[in-house]
Amino acid sequence: MKARIAGGAAVLAILVVMAGASLAAEYSIDNTHSEIGFQVRHLAISKVNGKFASYAGSFNFAPDKPQEWTAEVTIDVASIDTDNTKRDDHLRSPDFFDAEKFPQISFKSTGVTMSDDSEGTVTGGLTMRGVTKPVTLDLEFLGAVVDPWGNQRAGFSLSGTIDRQDWGLSWSQTLETGGLVVSDKVKLMIDVEGIQAK
Repeated sequence: MKARIAGGAAVLAILVVMAGASLAAEYSIDNTHSEIGFQVRHLAISKVNGKFASYAGSFNFAPDKPQEWTAEVTIDVASIDTDNTKRDDHLRSPDFFDAEKFPQISFKSTGVTMSDDSEGTVTGGLTMRGVTKPVTLDLEFLGAVVDPWGNQRAGFSLSGTIDRQDWGLSWSQTLETGGLVVSDKVKLMIDVEGIQAK
């Protein structure tokens, strides 16, 4: 009888540990190993890449329960960097982001759907210039590991295309050929590495 009780207690303990492991844990975005980038067409013949250097965010993650995954991030508009000071100043101006009036961009997820163990989509609300619009981004789960210092880490890549006009970023000029100096379509390229909170 004692053996059965001990065996039952052991099984119960294992189930409790497994259940706890499946609960979503909070991760803080590690800015030194993450990047929030974008790309636009210029004059319809070339591509310009940029990124935001200052941002903060977190996500909740459990490997086997994507329905519990959530994410939030806040970006400092003034930190925009396209490797050209004059262009960056223009992007901060009212022609584009109007950084003085709207100093932050934010994203808050509303759902995650995985098609397999590593690929899926994330939906959420993207707020720029005081306007919030729904977006859907392709999501790739890159893996979860324990680093040499005992920190649990998880990595993701996200990508998608938005129309800047939807958020009031409407400045442009039309070329003689009919194309735009700056494309309305903006490709988002985001790499995130998070550290589990202790």
